[in-house]
Amino acid sequence: MNKKQKQNYITEMTSEFEKSEAVIVAHYQGLTVNKLDELRAKMREHGIIFKITKNRITKLALEKTRCKDLLNLFTGPTAVALSQDAIASAKILTNFSKENKNLKILGGIMGNDILDVAGVKNVATLPTLDEARAKIVDILRSPAQKIASILLAPASKIAILALEKSKK
Repeated sequence: MNKKQKQNYITEMTSEFEKSEAVIVAHYQGLTVNKLDELRAKMREHGIIFKITKNRITKLALEKTRCKDLLNLFTGPTAVALSQDAIASAKILTNFSKENKNLKILGGIMGNDILDVAGVKNVATLPTLDEARAKIVDILRSPAQKIASILLAPASKIAILALEKSKK
């Protein structure tokens, strides 16, 4: 990488760190290219960027952002997941690391909160935005169904009685 390319990399990574709601750092040593491609494809489906980093240059980019507390995680073969949805990226990485022991989650940041490995795994257990919306709709819909069935119950009983009387 020449000096110009390094400057472009730093600028690009700085803007990516700043605009991402969630940044999760992981080691990928031992993963095959096919496995990395598989992980990237899963991430891309959810609009998440999974990028292999150049540690020394990435640290320079981190120093200028709110993510500077992650500097100590950038040692060895490091990759970052950058996304707007912390829950989706945490779920994908956690599930992938269960299947592939060579992917090791190191930590991350969600909003302004620093997460360790346990924090990332806790975030992964939360429902996604769509799942939460579905649960809320289900909760709101349930009382309406119960009220409707209670109100309709007397009418249905009368109809059943009338039918029985007409059969006799």
